[in-house]
Amino acid sequence: MKKFALLLLFVSSIAFAQKEMPGVSIKSVDNKTLNVKDDFAEKDKIYVFSFWATWCVPCINELDAIKEHYAEWSKEVNMEVVAISIDDARTQKRVKPLLNGKNWPYKVLLDSNQDLKRALGIANVPYTIVVKNKKVVYIHNGYSQGAENELFEKLKQL
Repeated sequence: MKKFALLLLFVSSIAFAQKEMPGVSIKSVDNKTLNVKDDFAEKDKIYVFSFWATWCVPCINELDAIKEHYAEWSKEVNMEVVAISIDDARTQKRVKPLLNGKNWPYKVLLDSNQDLKRALGIANVPYTIVVKNKKVVYIHNGYSQGAENELFEKLKQL
């Protein structure tokens, strides 16, 4: 039974890893509408979509940790981090003040209706999806200190 469960997990991870990004359009913090499939489609560029919320401390810790290495990582790997806030209408007003204090180098998108979150089947944040050539190639849920280094090792393999 254990072997079957492992096989099922392996097969399902392969199937999902090749899933194409959905063609969902959401707004950026500067009110531009972007389609996550078409506007992040530069050939062979790696896009790290980090789903977060203002009320999620591990999410903010993860984005802060990536920021510390971002310039160095970007030189080594053709990549871009896109931070996608899932804050709803009640908490969305906290996004811009938080961003002003953080000075993150990322493009920030607002999934305020959670259309993209639903399309990808995301249950909770932090949630990281790595996309290359419009295909989901890696998924990670949760954050603990040092996990950003594991993420970078995965990016170097792609």
